Amino acid sequence: MTLANESEILITGAASGLGWALTQKYHAMGHHVVMVDIQEALLTEKSQSFYDHQSVMSIVADVTSAQAIKHITDQVIERYGRLDVLINNAGITHRSLVEKTDPNVFRKVMAVDYQAPVELTLALLPLLKASKGCIINVSSMAGWMPVLGRAGYCAAKSALHQFFEVMRCEVRQHGVRILMVYPSFLDTPIETNALGHDGNKATHARSMIGGLGSAEDVADGIVKAHLAGKERLFPNRFTWFASVLYKLLPAMFLRGMTKKFASELDA
Repeated sequence: MTLANESEILITGAASGLGWALTQKYHAMGHHVVMVDIQEALLTEKSQSFYDHQSVMSIVADVTSAQAIKHITDQVIERYGRLDVLINNAGITHRSLVEKTDPNVFRKVMAVDYQAPVELTLALLPLLKASKGCIINVSSMAGWMPVLGRAGYCAAKSALHQFFEVMRCEVRQHGVRILMVYPSFLDTPIETNALGHDGNKATHARSMIGGLGSAEDVADGIVKAHLAGKERLFPNRFTWFASVLYKLLPAMFLRGMTKKFASELDA
């Protein structure tokens, strides 16, 4: 597929990491980008870095707030009157064992990683149906397989996966497409800002499976998958293999994963 010139693209978590990489790529392609982020100073700095300010709109918003979602929707309608692509990228994670974690941490992770994308999508769906647009969700391989110390994150990404796989079948008749993206470990602020058991920033080093990917490489893959009309993208083939191993030989996977992430047990 091709995107019309100067399509309207909304990206959450647009001021850093993968969201910023996607913002730059779509803007370089000549599209209008609506940058949504909770970090006001960083969002202002990044949005003002574009020489053509007319092609970029920035909205400071906490996407877990119903009032903020209404504000985002109203701003898009007022400025452009349409929306072609919604990229649900904003997310948080945690690194903490279940029994040691304040339940508020799980609530926050679920609110940002699952509930916010769902509610923002529903609010903007009339615009996406009108444009026969595309919804791109940045999920995680953690939504396909368990990862020690990330129970809340795995649960939220699993919920995101299931919700939008069902929704894909329901909105296809309206010409709306859904691309699910399943990265693994990226060199982005989501991990460096991971929550600890008490809701403060985690202080112990993260453990991982496979190599550390770059936001730029994954963003490039997302754009290509989007333009190719794909429904799912697995940027890291090693992690994809691990998820297949979990489906076929769960006991073997769980033993290996627990050994690989053993440092989480002592954190």
